[in-house]
Amino acid sequence: MVETGPRKEVPTVNIRSVSCPNCGASVMIRSFGQAVNVVCGSCHAILDALDPNVQILQKFSAAMKFQPLSPLGSRGKLRGTLYEAVGFQRRQIDVDGEKYSWGEYVLFNPYKGFRYLTEYDGHWNDVAPLRTLPNTTIVTGPVTYLGQTYKHFQTAQASTIFVIGEFPWQVRVGEKVTVSDYVAPPRVLSSETASDKEVTWSLGEYLNGSDLWKAFSLPGHPPAPVGVYENQPSPLSGTAKAIWKTFWLLLLGAVVLYFANAGISKNKTVFTRAYVFDTNDPVGEHSFVTDTFEFTGTRAAPVKIESYANVDNDWIYLNYALVNEDTGQTYDFGREVSYYYDSEGSEGSRRDSAIIPSVPPGHYFLRIEPESDRKPGRISYTVTVTHDYPVGYWFWIAVALLFAPALLTTWRSMSFEHLRWQESDHAR
Repeated sequence: MVETGPRKEVPTVNIRSVSCPNCGASVMIRSFGQAVNVVCGSCHAILDALDPNVQILQKFSAAMKFQPLSPLGSRGKLRGTLYEAVGFQRRQIDVDGEKYSWGEYVLFNPYKGFRYLTEYDGHWNDVAPLRTLPNTTIVTGPVTYLGQTYKHFQTAQASTIFVIGEFPWQVRVGEKVTVSDYVAPPRVLSSETASDKEVTWSLGEYLNGSDLWKAFSLPGHPPAPVGVYENQPSPLSGTAKAIWKTFWLLLLGAVVLYFANAGISKNKTVFTRAYVFDTNDPVGEHSFVTDTFEFTGTRAAPVKIESYANVDNDWIYLNYALVNEDTGQTYDFGREVSYYYDSEGSEGSRRDSAIIPSVPPGHYFLRIEPESDRKPGRISYTVTVTHDYPVGYWFWIAVALLFAPALLTTWRSMSFEHLRWQESDHAR
């Protein structure tokens, strides 16, 4: 097997017109001096462009079955160089009985030589022959080129089914080559192995159709790309990395704030008292107020009110009102403490707590009204008030809000890659 890169030749700027020996039509050779084959635009006979007598290499009298999206003769700039479209071929592979075809365009500049464009389902690639060979050992293994690793995507036998224009190699309708593609989006390395075992390599880079249309001043709009192409860059790959970087930075900030908040919080118990609720007490009103306690400091702070009751297979409901003795501001809420158990397990808890997130400093008392069934009799319970309690629930909300977009973007990026590799020899 012989591996070759492109043959670097000094271009000549010549244009000539010849008569097709098959049908007599005039055939323009734009890259004369470099073209090997030229195809008659009238009868599609393949002619030998190097023969002064222009011999017929293959007859192909048929209608124009495929119309190039970029007409031959159109000119446009790629990478700052003006190229002219001089040739077009349609190739096809057969995979599990399904036929897939794509277009390949030959571009020519008299000082830069040949370059190529490929198009499949609205996906374009700017392709150039390699000047140095990649490092590879097995067909389906990874390939290294200029320090970048390319993963094997697909190997298939491609046949030429239509040609028109000029070509720098001996092209034939029905010609078959073995094509292997290796991807590292947005680039693709391709090897073509001919029947004589000669291997040529090329490097393609994904190109947006809209950019190509603008470069070649083509009318209308390019065909919309269908699906995910083998070397199409993921629109989310950079976004996912950026989001995860932001996620870790913000998470670190949230952790610092969490511990800073815990460090400056006083977490001071300002009131605790035990009470007994007699459910058999005939007095209908069981509400009462506690002694006054003080919340010190200069800022509003969270207050935790904890309830503990010695209930067994029963419940007690405590109606609370935290009242500011100085202003009359009241915070009303209620909490249930219930605990049930049997041989199969338990349910509930004898302990419950509530947090009022922002309470100004001042003098306060609690108004408490207990409720329960009459059957328990006496229920002992304890009420504890903690001022400037370090609240941490905001931290977990922040983590969830930060994690959600990062996870969603990663999932979308993985879905994109899944669609890409579904079309390969390594579908997963």
